[in-house]
Amino acid sequence: MATKKQIIFPKYNKVLDQMGENIKLARKRRKLTMIQVSERADISRSTLHLIESGKPSVAMGAYFNVFRVLGLQDDFLKLGTDDILGRKLQDIELLK
Repeated sequence: MATKKQIIFPKYNKVLDQMGENIKLARKRRKLTMIQVSERADISRSTLHLIESGKPSVAMGAYFNVFRVLGLQDDFLKLGTDDILGRKLQDIELLK
C-alpha cells in the first residue's frame, strides 16, 4: 500500500517549523550532537535533520523518540489536552 503524502497548509507549516526549532534548541542546551541524539533515538542523522526542520513526512514515533532522548517525553501527553473548541461545542450541546 502506497504511503499518502501529508499536505500541510503554509500557515500551519510555521507550527512545525517552530517545533523543529524548539527540538534543536533543546538538543543544543543539553550539549548533545546530532549523532548522539540520532543514535540514542535509533534514527538516522538525516531523519533528525528533518525533525529539526519540522518536516511533516517524519513518523510521529521518530519525533517521540527524539523527545524521549531529550527527556521531554511527557510533552507528548500535552498534545490536544487543551481542547477549547471541543469544550465550547460540548457546552453548547449541554445548554440545549
